[in-house]
Amino acid sequence: MKKCLSNFKKFTQQKKGIATTALIVLAANYQAYAQDGLAGINEANAQVRSYFDAGTELMYAIGALLGLIGAVKVYQKWNAGDPDTGKVAAAWFGSCVFLVVVATVIQSFFGI
Repeated sequence: MKKCLSNFKKFTQQKKGIATTALIVLAANYQAYAQDGLAGINEANAQVRSYFDAGTELMYAIGALLGLIGAVKVYQKWNAGDPDTGKVAAAWFGSCVFLVVVATVIQSFFGI
């Protein structure tokens, strides 16, 4: 029985040694892959800022399309003699102005 216990103790000590060695190797491996965080943040910043330029141009294009669609809708209502033509015109014009203002604010806020 004592021999069995001593063999078990040796076996568990060997396992602890192997586990400790494995942890040291893994820690050294992760440390080797560690990189400078500042370089990654600067690269992400540059990529996100490059998206804003295309995004603001897209917002201007959407605003132009909404303006054309709104002009056609308002013209149809005006020719049909609908009494709420002013409300529809104000709504379409307001949405176009909103898109242009948002695009301009994004450009000025992010300093593009």
